[in-house]
Amino acid sequence: MRREGMNYRVVIPVLNQLRYTQQCVDSLLASGTPASALLVIDNGSSDETPRWLASRPEIPAIRNRVNLGCGGAWAQGALHDESDWVVLLNNDVVVCPNAMDDLFAAADRHGLDVVSPALIEGPLDYDFVQHAQKFREAMRGSLRRGWFHGVCFAVRRRVFEAIGFPDTDRQLGGREDVEYLIRCLRHDVPVGTVGDVVLHHFGSITQKAMKLESGQDDLGDRAHFYSKVGMGWLARKRFKSERKRQAREWVAQERAAHGYAMHMLRKNGQWTDALYL
Repeated sequence: MRREGMNYRVVIPVLNQLRYTQQCVDSLLASGTPASALLVIDNGSSDETPRWLASRPEIPAIRNRVNLGCGGAWAQGALHDESDWVVLLNNDVVVCPNAMDDLFAAADRHGLDVVSPALIEGPLDYDFVQHAQKFREAMRGSLRRGWFHGVCFAVRRRVFEAIGFPDTDRQLGGREDVEYLIRCLRHDVPVGTVGDVVLHHFGSITQKAMKLESGQDDLGDRAHFYSKVGMGWLARKRFKSERKRQAREWVAQERAAHGYAMHMLRKNGQWTDALYL
């Protein structure tokens, strides 16, 4: 879909949880994203999702017979057309006004080829629009260079052409975003998270439902993931330690400069900072 000279596609994998998908789509439409710029990928939903999508023919959708996993749906969406940008978005989110245009504008200003918005996680028990306005006014221009998150990340087409698409390996089980981040960093792809845009994330609703249904604590294989990215025990410890150190450093800098942090948590009506990546 082309909007004001920007060609992009918002790919939203879903598996049941129709209420969250409806909220997500409604917030995108309200924020200025045209329906034709969306692509909902139904990973074999057994609830009313297929019926709802059929009732909304203006929203492009793909129906998979089986669950291809997050990575499979991301790759499928990225391959669907030749958009300059592909936004890979969870369905359990709501976005701020003008989210997509402002996200791409911030990426251009900072020279980023993969970009994520700032993130609030937890229950939506506050006025998101009002909070988002104050947050963006304070955080506009802020950047966490070298990090993006899997809740929402936009990728320029040339990145897929250079290093490939998200991994479809089902054993990654929720670590597809970290695998792609590591791959980007190893290939010197400029990535970052910006404060110009913020979204609310209810918190891995689909993954939690899948864990509850399957009785599994982990949908993937942690050892397999680290083996796949070439990290032994020591490299893994260093990787985790560095991520924690960097998160704490970013929070301290953002709080001092702006009064907010790029990644915030909402719990029991209170705000806290996420001290992890």
